[in-house]
Amino acid sequence: MIRKLTLAAAFLAPVSVAAQELPTAPYLPLELATQAAQTALAACAADGYKISVAIVARDGATKVHLKADNSGPHTVGSAQGKAFTSASMGRDTAGLASFIGENPQHDGLRYMDSRIVIQGGGLPIKIGGALVGGIGVGGAPGGHLDEACARAGLDAIGAE
Repeated sequence: MIRKLTLAAAFLAPVSVAAQELPTAPYLPLELATQAAQTALAACAADGYKISVAIVARDGATKVHLKADNSGPHTVGSAQGKAFTSASMGRDTAGLASFIGENPQHDGLRYMDSRIVIQGGGLPIKIGGALVGGIGVGGAPGGHLDEACARAGLDAIGAE
């Protein structure tokens, strides 16, 4: 009996040790992503704007996308691009637009990936100091208004 237990322990030990050594990374839960998107959509709707809002994970994969009734077809790509850009670069898209405007030698940032959209309305999602995704809003009459709706979404989930 002891021999069987020793043999079983020898086979199971490497599995538990390996599992303990795996890296862990913070992530954006779907529930929080959905809450942020719904809040951003509602904030823009309250101001009369028909927008799309996208939330992407840190790797740029879309977690949530909401498109308001009668919003323009261009709002879909705009929201997704802004969210992707913020998650990818870890900063707000309006700030990136200003940075490129002041430093034209960095204009190539616009072309690094076909999903990048450098216009106001995208914000990185940081929780507990960790970058876990991005939010993008497109369709309000100005990037600053898109950003205000995105900020409302982040505030609703306690993101930085």
